[in-house]
Amino acid sequence: MTTNTAEVREPRLASPALSPFLIWTLTIAAGVSVANLYYNQPLLPDIARTFHASSGAAGLVATITQVGYAVGMLLFVPLGDMVERRRLIVTLLVCVSMALAAASVSATLALLVAASLAIGLTNCVPQLIIPFAAGLAAPEKRGRVVGHVMSGLLVGILLGRVLAGALAAVTGWRTVFGAASITMLLLALVLRKFLPLAPAVGARIPYRRLLASLVTLFRRERVIRDASLMGAMSFASFSAFWTTLAFRLHEAPLDHGSGVAGAFGVLGVVGAAVAPIAGRMADKRSARTVVAYALWLNVSAWLVLLFAGHTLAGIAVGVLMLDAGTQAAQVSNQARVYALPAAEHGRLNTIYMVCYFAGGAAGSALGSLAWNAYRWNGVCGVAITALTIALLTHRFHGSDERP
Repeated sequence: MTTNTAEVREPRLASPALSPFLIWTLTIAAGVSVANLYYNQPLLPDIARTFHASSGAAGLVATITQVGYAVGMLLFVPLGDMVERRRLIVTLLVCVSMALAAASVSATLALLVAASLAIGLTNCVPQLIIPFAAGLAAPEKRGRVVGHVMSGLLVGILLGRVLAGALAAVTGWRTVFGAASITMLLLALVLRKFLPLAPAVGARIPYRRLLASLVTLFRRERVIRDASLMGAMSFASFSAFWTTLAFRLHEAPLDHGSGVAGAFGVLGVVGAAVAPIAGRMADKRSARTVVAYALWLNVSAWLVLLFAGHTLAGIAVGVLMLDAGTQAAQVSNQARVYALPAAEHGRLNTIYMVCYFAGGAAGSALGSLAWNAYRWNGVCGVAITALTIALLTHRFHGSDERP
């Protein structure tokens, strides 16, 4: 992998050493907080029944949550380059707790959609935690540290679905949001106690100029443009699957409810083991090459889902491959992003993750529309198209060498 001169000279955060305890604290916090975005996915059929809504209307809950997340990252994550991060993280956790409480008592689908937007907007804590960890890590260990934290992120995404499905099957979907609200308050207290102060590394500039600098960075850095498009398309395919899985399982010949839909997340946890491996590969060789391998694994997963998605075994194999591929692509792309100057990590991560979750929102929306129109074959078509765009980007968009 080509050595980046900016990486050699980059400043490190003036913080305590990145101890194993701190790495695990950040990893667990990332997983617990990111789960808020995915609790709703196995619950969508139950939500549709509660409000007598169509699957497409209920799917708005998942889509709007991801839209909110993308907008929240755009508004709040750049502040990590300017203000003390621990205080920002704790404040946002309190806000997302309030939004989750509102979701749990929503009287109409419209109110639930509005609460879901608020959940997404305020739940950008994981995207403050990842650059926090990357900035503390030595350059030669950054890939594995990011991989470790990202493994917690994936476990949170997948086990969040498991817990949501299991809890909803026993007590109803509203309890899921109420329990999550309490959990976020407890997490805020824990992080307030154990996280070190994390002063900003970048120069303090007006907020309007800070946001405007996102455009400048996007134009300047070819790596961020390349990683953002490939990441967005990879996550679009991932989101199309998880948004429509509960509807697929609910229909013949499978005929299973939200508990089974959530349980598939357990299989996906195997993909979390790929994160540290992908991180080490990204440290030793071209991270961009690892992304290509991951994209081809995702294409293979969707071919399995297309031809064997009418069986539980076929879906199980597809889940294992899809989650492993998506995780490997994400870790490798973020290793590429964090090889750029540390003083800009918050904004670079903002650009990447806004594009990433915009892709996820598009995948959820198009997946829901494809399900309504063409059922499972339509969902597979949406996902494979997105991955084809990612592979074409990899083929024609250049390397990680900075001009």
